Amino acid sequence: MLPFENLTLGYDRHPAVHHLNASIVEGEFIALVGPNGAGKSTLLKSILGQLTPIEGRVIFHGITKNDISYLPQASAVDRTFPITAEQFVATGLWQELGAFGQVKKHHRVRIHEALIKVGLAGLEHRSLDALSGGQFQRLLFARKLMQQARLLLLDEPFGGVDEQTVEDLMQVITELHQGGATIVAVVHNLSLVKRYFPRALLLSRELIAIGATAEVLSQDNLNRASTIGFADKPDADICAVHDHA
Repeated sequence: MLPFENLTLGYDRHPAVHHLNASIVEGEFIALVGPNGAGKSTLLKSILGQLTPIEGRVIFHGITKNDISYLPQASAVDRTFPITAEQFVATGLWQELGAFGQVKKHHRVRIHEALIKVGLAGLEHRSLDALSGGQFQRLLFARKLMQQARLLLLDEPFGGVDEQTVEDLMQVITELHQGGATIVAVVHNLSLVKRYFPRALLLSRELIAIGATAEVLSQDNLNRASTIGFADKPDADICAVHDHA
């Protein structure tokens, strides 16, 4: 579905991901893991076309950019815009309705069902800035439910939320996968990865391992990931990959 062919990515010609050769297979449920600064979010940006490769390429087999849905880190979304929770979820219908399409009754039914599924029933008219961090993260997922994408990219979808919210949102992700979506998620909590994700890609500016989660997250691989790729950046903020079990 999505091969990376000798893919090198970076900013101002300084590589953040080196010569990546790997593939995302259609139907995958895969976690993207690695230390801080390993290039995980950078890789998602390249898939979205927001970052031009320094070398190599991302190949799209049987999908287009319109088949991809992206859930950014919550901190990247402006919550001061004067819009209600219901209106925010409705923006997930943009590709379906176009710029001037009208949200009709059957669309509102879908929006209401999405809000129920993520645990936000009754908050339809609440403004974004009046939602807690966990509620807003749930709202982001409700908007994803509107898009019905074939490939869903999630960038740290559980940052700053409580354990119950994590479990509820994992249920939503699992149902999306069971419905046919390919899931790629940047996740820091390795216990969560081991419990829910059958496959993992361990990145530390270069590919450390990709495959079955138990094999990828071996201690040898984690030790290598915590040090490799940073030797030429002595002032980098090196954060080892930790298991929060």
